[in-house]
Amino acid sequence: MTDEAAAAPNLEFDRFEFVLLRRPASPPTLSEAASEALQQRHLDHLASMHEANHLVVAGPFDEQPDEALRGLCLYHTGSIERTRELAGRDPAVLAGRLEVEVMYLYCKKGAIPVPWDEP
Repeated sequence: MTDEAAAAPNLEFDRFEFVLLRRPASPPTLSEAASEALQQRHLDHLASMHEANHLVVAGPFDEQPDEALRGLCLYHTGSIERTRELAGRDPAVLAGRLEVEVMYLYCKKGAIPVPWDEP
């Protein structure tokens, strides 16, 4: 966040952990059945992160210019370290089919609703 944004009066920000899912340069080759099973475990992991109130939203990319970019996850855990740990448990990451890049995303307070933070 720039110094100007941080110093601007009356601006409040929410901070999320933004995760880019990227295909590594040399992912392991899997059979179609193994790939489908891994994809299901990947989706199950994301669902469990959402159910545990760690993950706000996740989804794949389409028609992106860089085919290595596979999708994104928006976590709300409070720290990059915690998010990196949770995202690293994804079976697709553990299998070497995806890599994660974790960074903070700041947006106007309340712009992205977090259901478990609501009164």
